[in-house]
Amino acid sequence: MASSNSIPSAAAQPLLTSTQLGQLLRGARKHRGLTQAEVGARLGLSQNRVSHLEGHADELSVKQLLTWCAVVGLELSLAQRLGMAPEAGEAQGPGPAAATPPQW
Repeated sequence: MASSNSIPSAAAQPLLTSTQLGQLLRGARKHRGLTQAEVGARLGLSQNRVSHLEGHADELSVKQLLTWCAVVGLELSLAQRLGMAPEAGEAQGPGPAAATPPQW
């Protein structure tokens, strides 16, 4: 099993918490041999801010997350959780969903 600082070659990793996201971003950065300062320069952020965001990924904007993924060679994709079929009457296509957010 891969450690939190290594990146599997092409396997998708489900993320359920912002802590996991931060660990994945840090691991991908290190895997690519990039420093926090180098990632920060590409994101328009300071090294200190990159360090903070690796530990507090819930503070990333969507734009920052997508750019960070591009910089470190990650691809973001979303999928329905396994074993979570839509409830009766729940919208199945794109559009607003009235789903209950997960408990963090």
